Amino acid sequence: MFSGIVEAMAQVVRIDCEGTNKHFTLRSPFPTALGIDQSIAHNGVCLTVVKHEGDLYTVTAMQETLRLTNLDELKVGDWVNLEKAMSADKLLDGHIVQGHVDCKAVCTAVEELDGSWKYTFEYPSSQEMIRRGYFCVDKGSVCINGVSLTVCEPQQFTRPAAGSDSAIEEWGSVSVNIIPFTHEVTNFKYIKVGSPVNIEFDIIGKYLARFASLVH
Repeated sequence: MFSGIVEAMAQVVRIDCEGTNKHFTLRSPFPTALGIDQSIAHNGVCLTVVKHEGDLYTVTAMQETLRLTNLDELKVGDWVNLEKAMSADKLLDGHIVQGHVDCKAVCTAVEELDGSWKYTFEYPSSQEMIRRGYFCVDKGSVCINGVSLTVCEPQQFTRPAAGSDSAIEEWGSVSVNIIPFTHEVTNFKYIKVGSPVNIEFDIIGKYLARFASLVH
């Protein structure tokens, strides 16, 4: 389990493909604190350390993980947000994060405010996803690229499907405000319009939505 409080960033130094898996080797910002079989959140994705040598370590992402997250789009030189798993006595400064990304979203706007930044993201939605708790509520919590953030201006909307005159697609959107500290110590500073990010919706909201669907 994680809290969405990013501890550092790591740079990708090698990517190896094996079947449908990808092995990512990164330069660790805390090499003495890593061990084999340790769980680390990478852009919010819980991955297991499978190799550790010096200041380099390797994690493996399987096909389903690559399909659902932005890890498949990583390139050598990219920076990834890291968080080690919480210990039982650690303060929960963010919110409960499992490291199980629900879907990808795309940045549609970056607005520089007077001392902060406002980012807006859109993601595919549906009534079924909403029933499963894959949605945001105003002033609730959401995890984006592994960062615990407060939801602003959540919306659900429809628009014509690409390449069709009649089909309609459902979408959700969420905005978040980023303070200078978070902007500097996470890879939010590299996110621009069109960038894909990982979203994990609030686990408490998922349980409540699932319960509501069962009792009705």
